[in-house]
Amino acid sequence: MDVRAVLEFATVTRGLSLFLQAVFNAVIPDHDADAFRPPRTEEPLYMDSAVEWLLGGLSHWDAEHFLFIAERGYLYEHNFAFFPLFPVILRGLAETLLWPLSSWLSVRGRLLVAVALGNSALFLLSVVALYALSRIVLQDRRLALLSSLLYCITPANVFMTAGYSESLFAALTFGGLFLLEKGFTFRACLALSIATAARSNGLVNIGFLLYLPSLHAISQIRVYRTTTKGHSKVFHYIWAIIRLLLTSLLGTAIIALPFFAFQYYGYRTFCTPSVSLERIPPALLSLSELKGYRVPDENGPPPLWCMRPLPLLYSHIQDVYWDVGFLRYFELKQIPNFILALPMATLGIMAAYAYFQANPELCLRLGLWETDASKRLDKPTPGLFNPRVFVYVVHSTVLLVFGTLCMHVQVLTRFMASSSPVPFWISAHLLLLNEPLLHRRKTSNPNVQLQTHSRNGCKHTPQNPIIALLPHFKTCSPTTQSILGYFLSYWVLGLALHCNFLPWT
Repeated sequence: MDVRAVLEFATVTRGLSLFLQAVFNAVIPDHDADAFRPPRTEEPLYMDSAVEWLLGGLSHWDAEHFLFIAERGYLYEHNFAFFPLFPVILRGLAETLLWPLSSWLSVRGRLLVAVALGNSALFLLSVVALYALSRIVLQDRRLALLSSLLYCITPANVFMTAGYSESLFAALTFGGLFLLEKGFTFRACLALSIATAARSNGLVNIGFLLYLPSLHAISQIRVYRTTTKGHSKVFHYIWAIIRLLLTSLLGTAIIALPFFAFQYYGYRTFCTPSVSLERIPPALLSLSELKGYRVPDENGPPPLWCMRPLPLLYSHIQDVYWDVGFLRYFELKQIPNFILALPMATLGIMAAYAYFQANPELCLRLGLWETDASKRLDKPTPGLFNPRVFVYVVHSTVLLVFGTLCMHVQVLTRFMASSSPVPFWISAHLLLLNEPLLHRRKTSNPNVQLQTHSRNGCKHTPQNPIIALLPHFKTCSPTTQSILGYFLSYWVLGLALHCNFLPWT
């Protein structure tokens, strides 16, 4: 029943997001932003104007890069900041499922429809994966349910809806981590590898691969120590260590492969090009000359980054085109962007602080073992503070520190919301701990559930707690008002601003 409730709520929020972006895009005039806007080189067909009116808000800012890549491939150098999996999926949908509409819709029109359908489906997959991951890690049904429902109104909503790769990345990451928690290591590596083909920060997921099998190996060694004797014990120890090393090396290679394969493709495209300028459409070539976008040219000199000892195109693009680097965003004029990122950063800091306060000894031992037999990892205490959550808090903290110090800080909201379950776990934990209307106890109890009652006192199926709280928002605790206020305001404001080329996270 929980999965059904989560899916129903996610479906409602997807439909409402698509409806509101169309309304906001129609009512609010587009801001004249200095964004990537390539010229249309294809003749519009009968239904293109209607689709552009309904779904045009999904194509703004970085979404234009993904749509351009899906239509034209990697033409400009800075297009390589956007990884290929999402454009491939969009083009695949446009050429297969939406091919019957090709007489009425151009490729651009079909790609917009593919964004709406594809990201809606991917978001539903991601919320199911998050719920499954939350159940197995938290061991608390109510906390998992509320976390997943909060994810349905994520502050990064517009990026889960528009032509961005966040929904795809979240589905693959949460699904891969669920498989890893279940012990399906090879399948987990494949899912996390595919996630790396969607976003570069998929590389950070290698940390889970190195950590979770280490827990399993330590657990096995503990069992061998009590059940085997003599030379057999030594053999089992050695085999556990060898298997851990092989798993780590092979899994790391699998997860990192898409990243380095894409970098190699970029190197071949610009450092050893086989395309002349004559083969590029004149309108697109004019744009490159006007904006200073580099295009591959077999008759021109290679770019300077090709001469570096490690010629990574992605690093070059982040440095030159987006000015991304350590502390580069720490300027007075960026204070509004730091304020935009502050709520998500606060959730990350609170999660790390609360977890360390609850488990100081476990954190100092890096969560690898428990001295108290009653708290062993195979039988964790249900809730946010059980030992299995440790690696997720560390991962969230790494993302928070890196995003704050080395990225455009306003991106932190979608960066963490699509990569880590921790912001939703800590939010749900605080709601259940501090909201009297949820009848939450201070210790986790997976057998307690929200129930609605009819007038004759009969129990019905559990009610969606988010929907149940909204009519009583004014009487809710300050914690509930802060969390729901943050989630819902960013959910709506993101649609209104982003879909009209106005600055957002």
